[in-house]
Amino acid sequence: MRRLNRKKTLNLVKELDAFPKVPESYVETSASGGTVSLIAFTTMALLTIMEFSVYQDTWMKYEYEVDKDFSSKLRINIDITVAMKCQYVGADVLDLAETMVASADGLVYEPAIFDLSPQQKEWQRMLQLIQSRLQEEHSLQDVIFKSAFKSTSTALPPREDDSSQPPDACRIRGHLYVNKVAGNFHITVGKAIPHPRGHAHLAALVNHDSYNFSHRIDHLSFGELVPGIINPLDGTEKIAVDHNQMFQYFITVVPTKLHTYKISADTHQFSVTERERVINHAAGSHGVSGIFMKYDLSSLMVTVTEEHMPFWQFFVRLCGIIGGIFSTTGMLHGIGKFIVEIICCRFRLGAYKPVNSVPFEDGHTDNHLPLLENNTH
Repeated sequence: MRRLNRKKTLNLVKELDAFPKVPESYVETSASGGTVSLIAFTTMALLTIMEFSVYQDTWMKYEYEVDKDFSSKLRINIDITVAMKCQYVGADVLDLAETMVASADGLVYEPAIFDLSPQQKEWQRMLQLIQSRLQEEHSLQDVIFKSAFKSTSTALPPREDDSSQPPDACRIRGHLYVNKVAGNFHITVGKAIPHPRGHAHLAALVNHDSYNFSHRIDHLSFGELVPGIINPLDGTEKIAVDHNQMFQYFITVVPTKLHTYKISADTHQFSVTERERVINHAAGSHGVSGIFMKYDLSSLMVTVTEEHMPFWQFFVRLCGIIGGIFSTTGMLHGIGKFIVEIICCRFRLGAYKPVNSVPFEDGHTDNHLPLLENNTH
C-alpha cells in the first residue's frame, strides 16, 4: 500500500515537471543553431563580467532633512597666509549674537615667506586643477568622499629649500569654535580689542603704506577635519592691486554627515561667492581694508551614505541576463529559420516549369510526362 501511494505521488510530481526531457535521438543540431549558441554564450560572458564590475562598485546616496541641532558649536579650520607681518594683522570672529571669538583661542600666527617654493607651487597648481575639474564634473565629489582618509594629505607641504629670505608674510592657522549662527570671520589691520558695541582693531599704529592684503587660502573648512577632502577655497590666491583693498567671501555652510565604508564623520560642505573692491571714500566705496568671510548656515542637513548592491539583487540581475539572452536568441533563431525556409521554398517552386500538353484526336490533352523509350534500332 505504501509503495502504491509513493508511486502515485511520484507520478504526480513527474506530471508537474516544467522542464520535460527530450530524448537525444529526437534532438536535431544545425550549424546555424551552433553559431547562435556561440554568440549567446559570448554575450552572456561579457554581460556577466560587466555586471560583476557593477556589483563591486559603490555609489553615494544623498538624503536631506531639517537640521535640528542648534546648540552645538561649529568648528572652523583655517590655514591662510597674508602678505603682511604678524604684528600688523589680527583675526577674529563676530557672529550675529554679538559674540566675539578672539584668535588667541585657537589660531597660531607664524612668520612665513609669501612666495612659494617650486614644490609648493606644483602642489598649488594641482590643487587648482582639481578645483576647476570639480566645478565641471560634480560627480568627482563622490570619488573624493570615497577616497577620504585613503588619499594623500591636502595640506600645504613644507618648503624644501632653505631660503635665506626674511619672512614677509604671516601664516594664520588653527581652528575656532563658534556658535551655529551666521557670523563674520575677518583678518584686518591691527589686533582685535573688546568694545561695548562689538569690537575694534588697533589700526592707528600701523603705517598705511604697509597695507597689503594679498593672501593665499591653503585650507578653509567647517566641521570635523577630514583628510583627503578638498574644499572650494583650498588653493585660492588673491593679489591686491591697492593698499586699501577689501576681499569678501560669502559662504553658505551645509551640515553634512558622511558615512562610508572607511569613515563616519560630521563635517560641512559649503558654497562660496567672491567679491573684491578698492576702498575709496571719495568715490563712494566705503568699508575697511582686509579679508572678510561672511558665513551663514543652511537649515537643511545632508546625509551622504556609501551604498553597495546587495548579493540577492546581483543574483536576480544575473539570472535575468542569462534567461533573457537564452529566450531572445532562441526566438531570433526561430524567426530567422522560418524566413529562410519561406524564401528557399519559393525558389524551389520556381525551379519547376509546366510541361507542354499533348493533344489527342478527340480534343483532350495529355498533361502527363511522356515515358522515355529505349531505341534498340
